[in-house]
Amino acid sequence: MDLGESLRSNSKKGESFRGNSSNLWRHTGIEVFSRSSREEDDEEALKWAALEKLPTFDRLRKGLLFGSKGPGEIDIQDLDFHKKRALVERLVNTVEDDNEKFLLKLRNRIDRVGIDIPTIEVRYEHVNIGAEAYSASRALPTFVNFNINLVEGILNSLHILPSRKKPFTILKDVSGIIKPCRMTLLLGPPSSGKSTLLLALAGKLDPTLKSSGRVTYNGHKMNEFVPQRTAAYISQNDLHIGEMTVRETLAFSARCQGVGSRYGEMMVGPAKALFMDEISNGLDSSTTYQIVNMLRQYVHIMKGTAFISLLQPAPETYDLFDDIALLSDGQIVYHGPRKNVLDFFESMGFKCPERKGVADFLQEVTSKKDQQQYWANKNEPYRFVSVTEFSEAFQSFGIGRRLGDELSIPFNKTQNHPAALTTEKYGLGKKEILKACTDRELLLMKRNSFVYFFKLFQARKKIQKNKRSKPFDFLTVMSLIAMTIFLRTKMDKETVQDGGIYTGALFFAVIMVMFNGMSELAMTIYKLPVFYKQRDMFFFPPWAYAIPSCVLKIPVTFLEVAIWTFSTYYVIGFDPNVGRLMKQYLLLLLVHQCASALFRFIGAAGRSMVMANTLGLYALLLLFALGGFVLARVDVKKWWLWGYWSSPLMYAQNAILVNEFTGHSWSRMINGRKLGDIVLESRGFFPQAYWYWIGLGATFGFIWIFNIFYLLSLMYLDPFEKPQAVLPEKEHEKDKAESNSFFGQVSARGNDSLDRSDATEAIENRKKGMILPFEPHSLTFDDIRYSVDMPAEMKAQGATEDKLELLKSVSGAFRPGVLTALMGVSGAGKTTLMDVLAGRKTGGYIEGNITISGYRKNQSTFARISGYCEQNDIHSPNVTVYESLVYSAWLRLPQDVDARTRKIFIEEIMELVELNSLRGALVGLPGVNGLSTEQRKRLTIAVELVANPSIIFMDEPTSGLDARAAAIVMRTVRNTVDTGRTVVCTVHQPSIDIFEAFDELFLMKRGGQEIYVGPLGRHSSHLINYFEGIEGVPKIKDGYNPATWMLEVTTSAQELIIGIDFSDHYRNSELYKRNKSLIKELSVPRPGTKDLHFPTKYSQPFFTQCLACLWKQHWSYWRNPPYTAIRFLFTTFIALIFGTMFWDLGSR
Repeated sequence: MDLGESLRSNSKKGESFRGNSSNLWRHTGIEVFSRSSREEDDEEALKWAALEKLPTFDRLRKGLLFGSKGPGEIDIQDLDFHKKRALVERLVNTVEDDNEKFLLKLRNRIDRVGIDIPTIEVRYEHVNIGAEAYSASRALPTFVNFNINLVEGILNSLHILPSRKKPFTILKDVSGIIKPCRMTLLLGPPSSGKSTLLLALAGKLDPTLKSSGRVTYNGHKMNEFVPQRTAAYISQNDLHIGEMTVRETLAFSARCQGVGSRYGEMMVGPAKALFMDEISNGLDSSTTYQIVNMLRQYVHIMKGTAFISLLQPAPETYDLFDDIALLSDGQIVYHGPRKNVLDFFESMGFKCPERKGVADFLQEVTSKKDQQQYWANKNEPYRFVSVTEFSEAFQSFGIGRRLGDELSIPFNKTQNHPAALTTEKYGLGKKEILKACTDRELLLMKRNSFVYFFKLFQARKKIQKNKRSKPFDFLTVMSLIAMTIFLRTKMDKETVQDGGIYTGALFFAVIMVMFNGMSELAMTIYKLPVFYKQRDMFFFPPWAYAIPSCVLKIPVTFLEVAIWTFSTYYVIGFDPNVGRLMKQYLLLLLVHQCASALFRFIGAAGRSMVMANTLGLYALLLLFALGGFVLARVDVKKWWLWGYWSSPLMYAQNAILVNEFTGHSWSRMINGRKLGDIVLESRGFFPQAYWYWIGLGATFGFIWIFNIFYLLSLMYLDPFEKPQAVLPEKEHEKDKAESNSFFGQVSARGNDSLDRSDATEAIENRKKGMILPFEPHSLTFDDIRYSVDMPAEMKAQGATEDKLELLKSVSGAFRPGVLTALMGVSGAGKTTLMDVLAGRKTGGYIEGNITISGYRKNQSTFARISGYCEQNDIHSPNVTVYESLVYSAWLRLPQDVDARTRKIFIEEIMELVELNSLRGALVGLPGVNGLSTEQRKRLTIAVELVANPSIIFMDEPTSGLDARAAAIVMRTVRNTVDTGRTVVCTVHQPSIDIFEAFDELFLMKRGGQEIYVGPLGRHSSHLINYFEGIEGVPKIKDGYNPATWMLEVTTSAQELIIGIDFSDHYRNSELYKRNKSLIKELSVPRPGTKDLHFPTKYSQPFFTQCLACLWKQHWSYWRNPPYTAIRFLFTTFIALIFGTMFWDLGSR
């Protein structure tokens, strides 16, 4: 079926449609499309009729493939490599046409029956949004600040103490219109308020923020409809359940929203207004273009409304938008048609250079550091034009006046389509919503079956990955332990002491079953982020989520408790009565359910692992202490009797003991009383038989109570760790303005032990060179091959080789003072090559020769003179920027560098990477608090630079950054190279500015082979001349990005079309011969030089390493109040509770 559909999808794409469909509906109308579509369908029918004339057996194996020579019949089961690749690329390349064709057919059918598609116009008028935040040292989340803020917050709520938070503005008097059928791009430098504006328009603004102004949909205010189902906000942080497939995620979303990856999850619902926040994070420009183009087709054809924020959009992606909204420092600088945006800035005296992307220009022209380079009015001297001046000038500009006129005329509500605004809170009825959530919970239980199998049965597949491990059963092991400890052959039933042993066995059974329900805590917290997102989007009410979570675990409870009860009951030697066996089984069933409900409630109330685990431990300690076993009822103090009577463990313990000790085995008479009654009373338990049913009923009641609390937590509690806004110190206000305001970051002045004379000395050293000298080194590599063992999956698919070669005879040289870009398509081996050169590949087989300044590379010494900046910026979150650099320098600089020199060197590095204004900023967690993505990237570079390396590798230093941030990082990289260091960066489809900041290019193709290694030249002239000199390679268009063009013309598909292997062409070129000569020259040591040698493995002795780690751990714990303060508070509470609970018992 899949093969037939693939062939049909493939063969449906005729050349006539591909050539015209993208512009058809924009120029000739849908009627023309209807005619051309019918013609294509007729042509398609003829093609399939030809196939149907084949014999039945051949018809299953053969299809039509359209190549450069036209259509041809192919045998599906006998395709060579090139035909398979052509078929796959054919299918992939027609996806966009498929999407557009489908939407046009759908629109045509809707128009035929006279249905009017609902549209939404979003207006925002004079919107102001502000917040309050702590500043300076109060912003750091230290142990002391946490407690002060806690007390202050309580006093503020009681109006006893005024708030000490300082107000600041996020959005200032912004107005605009987001029109239907038009794509609007939201641009702006970091922290300009883009996310806040999108949240405000989508109706998802944090209620703690202070807001004013008016937001309307088709003239209706937010309280007149349900904005969460009318509009969709797509966050830059992806929250999905990992165990579900893409199709299952979209299907559940569609089902909940009443409709037959994150964009799709929101788009399958009834929302007609899409607000997308930096959806291109982590995507290359080609993927971003495809996504935006499909959104454009949807918006234009289906009359949708889209307001999209993008980071560093490529020119071709930028051109897909109809309108541009430029936001800076919380003010609207421009909001209107894309074609007029440059006219506005030219009227202000600024012009976009020819080789500059318009989107990059727009994000930099309002920045104080970058504005001057775009000044084009030669008749007047340059002066800085502030954001406020731009905003005021736009109001008097033609587009701005027209926007003001439109806003002054209220939207005619009579034109509002009845189906445009959703007024129902949920898309389904209660029964259907509950069924959808139940089906999803069943699916998740199936995908998490290992957890349940681990607790129930032998989990062979997971555990036997280690061949020496034997399969085991968690409950079986624990029951074996219980059976061997409390073995019936070793225990009598003659005395009260014997009864005490059986009491311990029953207590162990109860707590074992309770602990078995603790897995619910982690599983509940794991699913909460997605639950909060879907709850706030009104996918379902909390009760529809809670009921399946509780009910569907009951069969698991039956199995788990059955394993324990039926395997231990007779072996331990409990009363041999089937009725009492089943009563114990029933009671333990309720205990397990009670424990599961309790831990679900704790997970939903705690909302983080630290808080929930602390609460869970606290709850267990109280339950055990007041359960009647640790502390008998007669010993419980009067002030703790309420705790005793409200403990579910007390009722369960009493019930299970009564069930056992009222049995026939304990009916022996001692002094006129039954032994069982004496045992119960000696431990303070009630001996009456009806206490079993009281305990059973109480445990059942606690199940309901804990599940109700669980539901209430889901309904009213919001997630922890929201982004925090904090103001910088006054002394940094100027720096803040120059390096972009950083609202949303924790910033405060750290303990700076460097005095002013040291700072002055650092600046002087910067002028004449670094205070710490370093020896420049070149790196050459010749005929490098890297291979790994062939994966078993590929061997199963027919691969015959024993090894998979990832790098094939790669050669090159990286020199001091030369910035080299390592590029190639995905799978070309860029990061693999860099990891091999840096010595970070610990597996596989490496062949070839690598030299450092002519000497053979030794990894133990090379690690001391090299740095590696990973793509993922991993830092300790609870230290400041300055402390991060101190820690790195402390451990990595040589022992002969004294503390003063080290501090001066750190100052030099901070100035080099422009981190001075952030020296006291807390690093924080990505997307939660602390530094922005761009600032974290600069910190990553600085952490490596303070080690004073000669060679630095950087993996995707500009990925995930906007144009302004990428420019700052590249300026940092350029400054690093200018100090004489050897720097190599992998980059993925950069902008023109970033690409041409490099000196040389090392270009690889898929399969691990180089196809160009050489200089870029001015405006990439050397690179362009090289590829344009190859026959068949299309010429680059004026103003087109050379990096994008280079990757497009060197694809494997282009090689097949042109009939050339770019790798072979390079190896036969003069450029290759020159590179080989350079490698040979640099592979010979210079006279007077010596090989690298260090007397010790580490830079610092063991004691210094321990001291540095102790120093960092001190700050990490001190500034982590969610961990340290909660532990401190709960430890104090537990100490007070246990002290009062066991008061004076030790003296008896």
